[in-house]
Amino acid sequence: MRVLILTASYGSGHNEAARSLAAGFDARGVSVTVIDHFRELVHPLFERASRRLYLALLRRAPLVWGAAYALGDWLSSDSALAFGVTRLGAARLAGVLDALAPDAVVSVHATPAAAMASLVTDGRRSPPHTSVVTDFVAHSQWIARGVDRYCVADDEVGREFVARGIPRARVVVTGVPLRPEFVQPVDPEEARGRLGIRAGVPLVLAMAGSHGNVGRLPDVVNALGRLPRAVQGLVVAGHDAALAARLRGLAAGTPTRVLGHTADVRSLMAAADLLVTKAGGMTLAEAMATELPMLLYGSLPGQERRNERFAARAGVALVARSRRELGRLLERALAEPELLEHLRERIRRVRRPDAAQRIVDVVLDAGRVAS
Repeated sequence: MRVLILTASYGSGHNEAARSLAAGFDARGVSVTVIDHFRELVHPLFERASRRLYLALLRRAPLVWGAAYALGDWLSSDSALAFGVTRLGAARLAGVLDALAPDAVVSVHATPAAAMASLVTDGRRSPPHTSVVTDFVAHSQWIARGVDRYCVADDEVGREFVARGIPRARVVVTGVPLRPEFVQPVDPEEARGRLGIRAGVPLVLAMAGSHGNVGRLPDVVNALGRLPRAVQGLVVAGHDAALAARLRGLAAGTPTRVLGHTADVRSLMAAADLLVTKAGGMTLAEAMATELPMLLYGSLPGQERRNERFAARAGVALVARSRRELGRLLERALAEPELLEHLRERIRRVRRPDAAQRIVDVVLDAGRVAS
């Protein structure tokens, strides 16, 4: 079989999902091609400019992004008010489909899914098309004509899609696809030893995605420094060297260490007792896979705030809305081991670390039926 995966470079979650699924298909002997929709099917300049605009909105005008996200949820994915944005790249996508002749298409971003739908609207026959939703929410821009199935993160998300008119048989609860290392157990003590973490002292891990400056990590470093009890901190600044330097200045003289970008998130999560993070969909899924309790802080308007609401309702995370709440909840979580264990128990009920394998199975089964 041949599988085409369509992704987009907005945040790291979509591409992480694409890579995870590609590895899963490759392990099954399937020929897989991954294409970045905006970079390869629209134009590299458009991809760079639109990604910079997206990140600028998140940093400087997050409320504007939140309003745009809410508006998008009121519009259908083929709405005329989108001014043809969802058809961008459709002509080149048709050429890719002709050249590759895939037996199945998997979208891990809403825009290429809508572009596929536009080809169906124009009367083109397409192979079975699966959309993999990488957040813990349902959103109208994911719903498009010609999508044969939706792989979603949780039962609650599945119910939301059904409530929006998608037949239940087309909604599959799989979880969010993760890298293979998140399926394998990691010994916490070994992970702590490799990281040079002292035994017997709680470790708080703080992250804000690959672009740390769209979070509120300085608040976290300050809160860790004010805690009355002994605690160790690991703060991941991502690709932002200037932010890392600022955080190291704030952490000077405290047991908090600041890291730049790291690929070994699995070991960091295995070593930690608590994760402080904004509610990105991939980060939530990775933390749940490792049974790591979360304190959510600095989540951006839009999908992250809705991910945050999911986590609060599911009981897998604490939520701080202010610096004062952040300090209070940090102190409480570290003082009450039974609270952290309660969060872990709730996580065990909803975690799906094998999501990538489940999605591969769904896609291959559908492809065999179609052939």
